[in-house]
Order: sequence, then structure tokens, then C-alpha cells
Amino acid sequence: MMTIPELTVPQMLKSHADTNPNGVALRQKDHGIWQPITWRDYYYRSCCFALGLRELGVTKKGHLGILSENRWEWVTAQMGANILGAISVGVYPTSPAEEVSYVLEHADAEAVVCEDQEQTDKILDSWDHLPKIHKIIVMEKKGFRAYPADKVVLFDDVLAKGAELMAAHAGTLEADLAKQTLDDIGLMVYTSGSTGRPKGAMLSYKNMRAQGEAVVRSLNVKPGQTYLSYLPLCHVAEQLLTVYGALYGAYQVNFGESIRTVQEDVREVAPDFFLGVPRIWEKLQATIHIKMVEAGGLRYSLYEKALKWCEPFSLTPPEKRSLSDKIKFQICYWLFFRALQNFVGLRKSHIVLSGAAPVSPFILNFFRTIGLPLVEVYGQTETTGMVTAQRMENLVLGTVGEVVHGAEAKTDPATGELLIKSDLVFSGYYKNAEATEKTIVDGWLHTGDVVEIKDDQIKIVDRLKDIMITAGGKNLSPTEIENTMKASPYIKECIVIGEQRKFVSALIQIDAETVGQWAETQQIPYTNFKNLAENPAIRELIQQAINEGNAKMASVANIRKFHILTKELDHDDGEVTATMKIKRSSITDKYTTEIEAMYA
Repeated sequence: MMTIPELTVPQMLKSHADTNPNGVALRQKDHGIWQPITWRDYYYRSCCFALGLRELGVTKKGHLGILSENRWEWVTAQMGANILGAISVGVYPTSPAEEVSYVLEHADAEAVVCEDQEQTDKILDSWDHLPKIHKIIVMEKKGFRAYPADKVVLFDDVLAKGAELMAAHAGTLEADLAKQTLDDIGLMVYTSGSTGRPKGAMLSYKNMRAQGEAVVRSLNVKPGQTYLSYLPLCHVAEQLLTVYGALYGAYQVNFGESIRTVQEDVREVAPDFFLGVPRIWEKLQATIHIKMVEAGGLRYSLYEKALKWCEPFSLTPPEKRSLSDKIKFQICYWLFFRALQNFVGLRKSHIVLSGAAPVSPFILNFFRTIGLPLVEVYGQTETTGMVTAQRMENLVLGTVGEVVHGAEAKTDPATGELLIKSDLVFSGYYKNAEATEKTIVDGWLHTGDVVEIKDDQIKIVDRLKDIMITAGGKNLSPTEIENTMKASPYIKECIVIGEQRKFVSALIQIDAETVGQWAETQQIPYTNFKNLAENPAIRELIQQAINEGNAKMASVANIRKFHILTKELDHDDGEVTATMKIKRSSITDKYTTEIEAMYA
């Protein structure tokens, strides 16, 4: 196991530039061609950007906003800010102008890096509410001639200006970099805001180093391996693999052309490891299911038998399987599973992860059955990312594994809440000492999640605030019920209702693609989402899926009634966060009439 140096993230970047200057650190796909960036180039560009930022008035310990999809400029801007001694603040590029304005204003950003015209317009529309921002730095060149030069400058021009200053100021920059300590703050990550305004979690280099060590030890990554970065870099889940893990683990990070080309990019990169949020795994499983149903006949029958044949030993590591099980898997692998692994682009991955939100055990088991080494990890913004991880050699279905290296876990005896002590625990919320004091008590982070711990394996029950008590006094976990229902390829979202109610009900959002494909096979005409959702045959389809889910749960947790939503839940309507987490209170308020009708 490689030793993790006692260095900050930007100090690690310099170390790689010194010791492995020609190694490929990053690759960016541009017009179909993967362009490599070496460790030396990565560090040099970051230093140039640091000096360019200083010329624009960004100060040490100042804040730089970044509003973009993932690309080499994103991490260069982050490293440049850090080399300067400033703090980067990521913002979701999918967020509307009002949310972007809130985060940047609250973070006291002095400048903001934007990807293109669309993101720049969000800042200009909110300019009067952002008094501390004095420059917008734009990555894309197209369409900026008419923009005010006193407010907008091109990313390439900031790099070029920094390059002019390098000869005279490189020594000072490196001297200041050498003085950085692990206690310095390098990043602010804003929470999802599912129950209120997002809070700015301050992450120190000590937090990042601890996470980098967790990635190296728990995921067994090696220098030179490959990873595809595509989830938003303003989220801690992507930061832990694109930045901390990559800098401390010395592996290669690849950026595709767009979030829309992820499937193609995965197949081209064939990454050694991969992170997907539950919705991605659910979507992949649903797509595979539909394609096999469409294949029909003998092929579908054999596929179903292959899954049933291999499912019983899906939790057993390949090296520990019996000879009979190994033979069974090889037959199924060459008949079906190899093609399915190639379809998702992960046949060469030694480990793949599901994180950022709870995922159905059914989904996890499906991918393990077809031979993908899928493990669930758990963490929060406040733990700088991953704090528990399943191990392939000791998989326990329904748990999120054990705490990572250097972390301690226990439960609150009164509530069952998970408490964590580790260098992973964040430094506090920006400008919110009261919330910080409630969250970190005597050095222990109060996660807000109710858990059960047995033989060091941690099972997440639900969010403490989300546990429901029925009118009959029964405690229910809505997340467990919802994930059971979302195992169906036809259900995209399930919002459970049950607090102080006589029985459990739910609001259901259908998966438009899979339900639409099913409707076509049944020759059921439809024109749009609303028309499809209101079709009586679709209600019967969803009722069947709910009946199958109910059969897997205790009767008290069964969904007795449901309402199918006639529109998709939307971030702009305040129904989900930028990370697609459900805003329960917002949805239940909005659909009060439909909910009450189920209990009438």
C-alpha cells in the first residue's frame, strides 16, 4: 500500500510535476480526439492561472466561484486558486440564476469562472446582487465580443497573462505554496439544500488528504490507472475521485466532451474504476431489461435463467466460488454477461461504486450477478465524501460496509444516529457557527442518519428527520420503501406518505422511456408524458410493480394507494435539488390535494 505524503492537494500536484513530469494526469476529449495533459502541464497551467487571478484582484483566502461542466479548465481553476492561497467554490451549472446568485453571494466570491454564454448570463443577470464579484472569467470564446470588457475576460487571456508573469514570480509562488498547511481551507462545497438553503461546508487540506487516503486504501487504486469524470465537480462525490483521489493516488482523469456523451466516453476510456449515482444504475438496469424483453423468445428466456443461475453466488468473491459456480458463471458470461458489461463500458473495471444516495439492494445485486464488482459507499459533504465502503471480499447485502481507514463510528444510544470521528470531518459551515456547533459535538459529527451497526457493517435505516410514525404508532423508513419500489424499471421516483396516517400511500413518477417502450410494445398510443401517465393501462402496470414491491416488505410498510404524477419532478419547480434529491416538504405541499384524495 502506497504511503500518502503529508502534503496539501496543490503541493501534491507540484510533487507529481517534479517526479513524473511527462506522465499523463488529465485527458480532455475535444472534437472526438482525446488530448493529454501531463503532470508538468497541469501544474504549470495552474500556476499561470494563479498569477492571472492575482492580477484580477483575487486575494489569498479569497473565494473563486466555478460554474461549469467538468473539463480540464475546472480543475486548473481550482488548483490555481489553491496555489494562490484562495478557496474554490463550485456551483451547479444546471442551477437557475437565483440559486447561483445565492451561493456566490453567500460565499463572498471575488470572481467567477464560467463555462459559456449561458452561465455568464446568469451572473450578469444577478450582477447587482453580487457586490464582491469584479470579474467573470469565461472558458468558451464564442459570442463574447459584445460583452462588457470591464466585467468579462477570457480564460485563455488569464492564463496568458499569468504566463507572462511566471518568470518574475514563479519563485514567490512556490515559496508561498511550500508554506501551506493541512489545516488551511481549500474548498467550499454547498450542501444540496433539500430542507432549506444550501450551507457552505468548508473543507481543509487535512480533510482532502484523509479522503485521498481513503480512496487509495478502500478502492485499491494504482498510479496510472484511468477514471472518467462526469458527475458535477461542485459535488463532493466527484471531488473525491477527480481531485483528492487523483492527486494522492496519481491516476489519470478523463473528461468527455459533454455530460450527454457519457455512455460513449465510458466505452472509449474503459475506466479502471467508476462512480455512478443510484439513478444511473437504475437507468442502466432498466435499459438492459427493456432490451432483453425486446429480444424476446428463447434469448430472453435464457437470459432470465442465467440471472437465476448466478444470483445465489453473486455476493461470493470469484476466487472463493466453488468449481461448479465458476463453470456456471463462465457459461453465462460468454452467453450474456460479457456483452452486457461491454454495453455499459465497464468490463475492465476492477471496482465500480454507487454513492451520493441510497440505492436498492435489487439494483446492486443485479450488477453483481452479471459480474460487475459494484459496491455501495456512503458519505456526506460534511465527511468530505466517502466515509464507509463495502468490500468485495466481505459483501453484506443491505449495508454500506465498514468505515474507511482512519474513521471511527458509533451510534447515539437515544436515537440510533450515526456519529463519526475522523480527519474526514469538515471544518465547519461558512458564516454559520450555530449550525456547526449542532453538527460537530465533542469532536463527533452528527450525520443525521439512523443506522444499525453489526459486526462493523453499517446499515442505513433512513434520515433521522424522515422516519415516519403511522397513526398506529409504527416506525417506517420511507427510503427503504421507496428504493424497493424503484427497483421496478417503470418507476423513476416514489415519494412515500405515511406520517400520522392510517396507511402508507405514495406519489409515483413513471420512467417515461421504459414505460413508453412498454406502451409501444402493447400498441398503446400516447402523445406526451401527461397523456402516457393518465392511461389506465399504465396505472395497471404500476399497480403490478407496486404489488411486487409490497410482497418484499412487511404489511405495515405496504403501499395501499398511489397517485401517478402527470409531470416529471423538476429542479426549476423546486421539487428536487440540483443533485436530484427529493424535496419532500415542497412536494407534499404542492400535491396536498392529490394526497388528501388518497385518504378521503
